[in-house]
Amino acid sequence: MNTTYVPADYLPILIQMGLALGFIVTTMLVTHAIGPKRHSVKKDDPFECGIPVQGDARTPISIKYFLIAILFVLFDVEVIFLYPWAVNFKGLGMTGFIEMVLFMGLLLAGFFYIIRKGVLKWE
Repeated sequence: MNTTYVPADYLPILIQMGLALGFIVTTMLVTHAIGPKRHSVKKDDPFECGIPVQGDARTPISIKYFLIAILFVLFDVEVIFLYPWAVNFKGLGMTGFIEMVLFMGLLLAGFFYIIRKGVLKWE
């Protein structure tokens, strides 16, 4: 099948993107223009789940928090690669099996490395 695309083929996509962007901008401008503008000390006070505000919001956070969050995302993304492999397991044959064993081996090596380094120890 030898098809060539011309710029006019992308016109419906550009129109839809333009309409979506126009709707967003119009909605934001209209709600800002006609919305209530009542300011008071109580209304402008930061609100956090019904808990009174204490201290500064810019206190330093331990790097451990961010490391664990990044590691969670890293090891959670592996499921994205495992699911298609499991669905097409029979069709991939021995080559697909060896590739997945290699993938899981590298993943486990990384997991053992972070355990050995003590990244998951929360102090």
